Amino acid sequence: MGHFASGHEAGVIWWIYRWDMTQKEFIEILEEKGLSYRIDGDNVVVTSKEVHLRTLESLPSGIRFENMGSVDLGWLKSLPPGVVFDNGWNVYLGSLESLPSGMVFENGGDVDLQSLEVLPSEVVFKNGRDVELRAVKVLGSGVVFGNRGFVNLQSAESLPPGVVFDNRGKVYLNSLLGVSFNRWKGNIQGVDNKRLLNLMIKKGLFER
Repeated sequence: MGHFASGHEAGVIWWIYRWDMTQKEFIEILEEKGLSYRIDGDNVVVTSKEVHLRTLESLPSGIRFENMGSVDLGWLKSLPPGVVFDNGWNVYLGSLESLPSGMVFENGGDVDLQSLEVLPSEVVFKNGRDVELRAVKVLGSGVVFGNRGFVNLQSAESLPPGVVFDNRGKVYLNSLLGVSFNRWKGNIQGVDNKRLLNLMIKKGLFER
């Protein structure tokens, strides 16, 4: 059963939904906000162009975001299994503290996970732009970066074998190397820097 809290800060009224949410309750919120959706088997598919649900603190499983624009879930702390991001633009999950293993991001823009400290195994990024993971210190095996922009892992303390970088932009590894990998002095002229990075990871050179 859900409930919500309200309050004032700097003259602004805010509302925060707090519950272990069911799909039925999630649908009620969509309808309150005038957001379009459809039911597809056991899934609720959100189809509105822009989805701004920043004040949600939980989300039920079986939710698919297939809208054309961004998805803003900026206050969400965790995601259940079975949530799919296949929307056309950015995914904002800036307060997220935990992520289920095996998660796949296929949205068209950025993925913002700036508060996450542990990236679990088998997470795959196939999104169209950047991946922001500035606070991540620990990565599980089998993580694949296939996004079209940069990957910010500036706080990563190790890279276990099985992590693969196939993204098109820079890889920021400031804690490990002090710079992005493409600017690392150990790069070999004539050797693709991502190929070198993946070989070094495979050989366990970034394990701690």
